[in-house]
Amino acid sequence: MSYYTLQTVTHVHHWDDKLFSFRCTRDPALSFENGQFVLIGLMQHDRPLLRAYSFVSDNNDPELEFLSIKVPDGALTSQLQHLTVGDSLVVAKMAKGTLVLSDLKPGKRLFLLSTGTGLAPFVSILRGMALKTLFEEVVLVHGVRRASELAYAAELEAFSTQPGCFYYPTVTRESFRHQGRIPSLIQSGQLFKDLGIAPLNRETDRAMICGNSDMLAEVRSLLEAAGFQGSTGKGQCGDFLVEHAFAAQKKTGV
Repeated sequence: MSYYTLQTVTHVHHWDDKLFSFRCTRDPALSFENGQFVLIGLMQHDRPLLRAYSFVSDNNDPELEFLSIKVPDGALTSQLQHLTVGDSLVVAKMAKGTLVLSDLKPGKRLFLLSTGTGLAPFVSILRGMALKTLFEEVVLVHGVRRASELAYAAELEAFSTQPGCFYYPTVTRESFRHQGRIPSLIQSGQLFKDLGIAPLNRETDRAMICGNSDMLAEVRSLLEAAGFQGSTGKGQCGDFLVEHAFAAQKKTGV
């Protein structure tokens, strides 16, 4: 267990039958940048079974918070979904990830584009203080299949009441005020029309993308076609950042 610590679950919330979030205690030695992820899991046959999970919590929060899907036959999620307060959770000692504000070139407007549990790192970023000093406007887009999967919606609606802040939830498989896949909404211009904002501008706009692999690839192509240059790795500044490390785990997006 030298690379991991055992923490205690302090809160569990089930958003719907396929999505839940949970909080746990935090090792004081664990540090991370908002937007990063860490390996967490459960002990199984005296060995830790681990998967990558983005922090939902701010890096100054004394506890850790995570968002997860429920996969009935998933090696880890089939067990995690039954967590209760007081249970033990394995948490790695080192955080990783490329979705950090310090790797974005300076800009005026930031787009946070997510599907499913890809929302998690962006909630963490919104909860931090750095964002407010770096960008004049922030647009968070969250795509899901069903409206019940719009986790943290109340918090994000409150965020959108602040000057220069926008929250755009979109659903693909049932009726909702915004409908459609994120790549299509960008390409058609519907996203900008609905929000009453200007289209993408490479000179002033920056983007961070997290979610399922199809969305990542399509949005990346759209941005590159518009002249945006992505970061080539941690510590390399770009017009946009993509988290590829665990896209395959994000199956709730569209």
